[in-house]
Amino acid sequence: MSLPHLPNPVSPSVAMPHRKVIRSWLLPIGQRSTSRAVALVLLDLLLFGLAIVATVCLRQVAAKLLFGAVAGFIIGRLFILGHDACHQSFTPHRRLNRWLGRLVFLPSLTPYSLWDVGHNVVHHGYTNLKGFDFVWHPLSLEEFQALPRWRQWLERIYRSGWGPWLYYLVEMWWQRMYFPSRRHMPTRRPVFIWDGILVTAAAMVWIAALAAAALATGQAIWLTLAAGFVLPFLFWNAMIGFVVYVHHTHTGVAWYDRKSVWAAAQPFVSTTVHLTFRYRIGTLLHHIMEHTAHHVDMSIPLYRLQEAQQILETMLPLRIVIQKFSWRWYFDTARRCKLYDFRCRCWTDFSGMPTSQAVIVA
Repeated sequence: MSLPHLPNPVSPSVAMPHRKVIRSWLLPIGQRSTSRAVALVLLDLLLFGLAIVATVCLRQVAAKLLFGAVAGFIIGRLFILGHDACHQSFTPHRRLNRWLGRLVFLPSLTPYSLWDVGHNVVHHGYTNLKGFDFVWHPLSLEEFQALPRWRQWLERIYRSGWGPWLYYLVEMWWQRMYFPSRRHMPTRRPVFIWDGILVTAAAMVWIAALAAAALATGQAIWLTLAAGFVLPFLFWNAMIGFVVYVHHTHTGVAWYDRKSVWAAAQPFVSTTVHLTFRYRIGTLLHHIMEHTAHHVDMSIPLYRLQEAQQILETMLPLRIVIQKFSWRWYFDTARRCKLYDFRCRCWTDFSGMPTSQAVIVA
């Protein structure tokens, strides 16, 4: 790719440029397109509708379950569009972004306003800073040992590599998104309640439509609901749980418990992973895996993230964590990244033994 508007790449031996400087490199590609955004919404809504219809019309159980999983994957695609809309990076129009975001969040049963606070304000404002960023935050050995036995086992399940679906379903959606308690969301706003009611109404309509279709076609209601509602929702939870895990969990990525050290580490670059895939899977995921570019500048629309990521990796050689995906790598990461030693700045197993090298902070 030709980069005529950019200066020479920054040597790894000099200080990281200020974030404003880095974002200036991306300005020429930050344009948002309403027509492109709306076309993506319509495409994914159509695909989602077709997948749900297939879970009703197809009679073989295996085919129903297959299209239930496909529907769950499309829910993930719709959520990624809503994620962009919530960042106001989807279209140039703020009100349109808000309503498109609410619309495409409905299949994942995600209340728009609560996601806005938890993701835009907390996660992006304090990425990988313990005590602030609560998404997949690692425990220290002392914190883990202080947990009751049942909670220790739950933590082991979450970090086994097989538990992202359960982690997101319980720790994120149930506790922080769906009518959260004051413990998890001390701030109370009417819009939080209304967005919770909106996704509840969407779920009720979805379930009622499937039940009616099952009765009309002489099928078992339980099977139709399992294939057309339960499986897509669980698949979506597994998908988002996996995505947020691999975005910020890596032996080369650090977590911090002191704000001053965290700020000095330029966390918008050093705390994210660019996970690469074969077979254009990254494109199927609307380029959400070009995650460093997204954290550097949230205003870059998803349909320009691939170019933005390439600019960053050209300008900041050896500074960005780039990982080629494989299941072997994923489960090795799950084996290594159990707890975190915040003093030595390395990952450990559940007994406190280091499993990664210490991350050096300039």
